This record gives sequence, structure tokens and C-alpha cells, in this order.
Amino acid sequence: MPSSTLLPLRRLSVAAAAAFLFSGCELLEFSPNDFRGPESQTNLTQKNLDRLAEHPLPAGDTLRFVFTGDSQRFYDQAESLVESVNQQPGLSLMVVAGDISDFGLAREMRWVDKRLRKLNIPYLTVIGNHDHVGNGRAAYQHIFGPLNYSFVYGDTKFTMVDTNSREYNFNGRIPDMPWVQQQVSDLQGAKRQVVMSHVPPQDLDFDQNIMPDYTRTLAEAPKLAFELNGHRHDFSIGEPFDDGVTYINSYAFEENQYVILTLWNDANDEPQFRLKKVRF
Repeated sequence: MPSSTLLPLRRLSVAAAAAFLFSGCELLEFSPNDFRGPESQTNLTQKNLDRLAEHPLPAGDTLRFVFTGDSQRFYDQAESLVESVNQQPGLSLMVVAGDISDFGLAREMRWVDKRLRKLNIPYLTVIGNHDHVGNGRAAYQHIFGPLNYSFVYGDTKFTMVDTNSREYNFNGRIPDMPWVQQQVSDLQGAKRQVVMSHVPPQDLDFDQNIMPDYTRTLAEAPKLAFELNGHRHDFSIGEPFDDGVTYINSYAFEENQYVILTLWNDANDEPQFRLKKVRF
């Protein structure tokens, strides 16, 4: 076939391809780091807090909640976890100790949310080190919300802290100690408190120059029930700093287990808790 015949065909093919791409551009994701998406999957932290507020816990009532972490790309396990949690009675919420994603991609965070929004209860998160990868920090803030935040539910105050020091090149500002100190010193009317972060202070991904200040702050925090972490993908519980503070590390989704924590205050108004492991 003569080249003069081929040239119009090539032009037609390019034009047709361009028309197809631009006419269907809403179906394409041009960059894996693009975190734009449906409004229903933005500001999820506040939306879940609003859901929680719709079911207030009366003063003096025991709080029962699920603790897990490191969902990453374990989507099949996420679905099984949701099915199991929905069968448990008396739960108020679920907390996820970071690493919602594996590569810091918005699509990963949305895939996890797509499964967790089938829970009968709200879920709340902290940011993990994997959620910082690439454009992940901005994606997390867009999809979930603040990197540090706190809330009171019933008689319990939760303080959620970004402790991913390595992702900030150990700049001496993560975790944000002035903010942490302010939060744990003021219970805002609560009778007990819980602190949750991703990287535990005994881990080398936590800024070891800040670690003494962090652990001392928690040891001095009034009515602290325990500190919750993820990152290590397996369960542990203990007092690693021999200072009276209990640190609990979560199972990752891949372990097909989670923890149910029950919190109350005893006759001396001191926080007490019970822990139950659930396999799914």
C-alpha cells in the first residue's frame, strides 16, 4: 500500500485514540499519586466521629471496642474481619493503628474503606509509616483527616498521634510533643484516657531522642489505661519501660485475629481493662 494511503490512516488512528481518551477521562487515573475521588470518601475521620456521636455512651457505662492495625493490602482478610466484628455484641467502635495502605496510594486507602464501611460500627485510624510513602501523607489527610487528633467518647478520651519519626527524617518534631503533652494533661471531662499511634516508642522507627520525653509524658498522664500501637504486625502486651504504662501492639489483618478491649473505672475511679482475642 502506498505511503500516501497510510498517512491518513495513521492520523485517523491517533485522532480516534485521543478522542477516546479525553471523552472517557473520568474513568482513568492518570497518576497513581492522584488522591482526588468521591466526596463520600473524604474527611472520613470526622464522618466516623459524627457516626459515633449519634450513639452516645451514657456516663458510667463500660466501653467495648475493637483494636487492630496494618490493613495494607490484606483485602480478603478485611472482609472476613468485618464479618466477624459485626457478629460481636456491645461494640462502640473500631480503631486501626495505622498502615491503612501499603504504598501510600489513595486507591489503597479507598479499597480498605470500601470494606470497613460495611462495619456496623464507626472506625477510626492513625497514620502509619506506609501511609506516608510518596504522596501518601497528603492522600491520608484528604481521605481521612488530621495526622494528630483527639476525641472524647463516653468516659474515655482518645489521643491519636503520628509517631512515624523516620518518615520525617528524625527532624525532632515527630511526635509533636507539645501537642501530646497538652492533650494527655487535659481529659476534657473524661474519667480515663487511651493514647494510640502506629510506631511504638521502643521501635527504632520512633525518634529515640524524643522517646524519653514521650514515655515520661505517658507515665505522668492522669488516668491512662494503656497505649496502643501497630507496625510490628503481631500482638504483644507489657510494660517495656517499667513505668506502670501498659503498651499493647495490634495484630495485622493478615494474622486473622483482632482484639476486643473493654474499659471501665473501678470503685477507686481507676481505669481497668479486659482483653479478648478473636480469631476470624
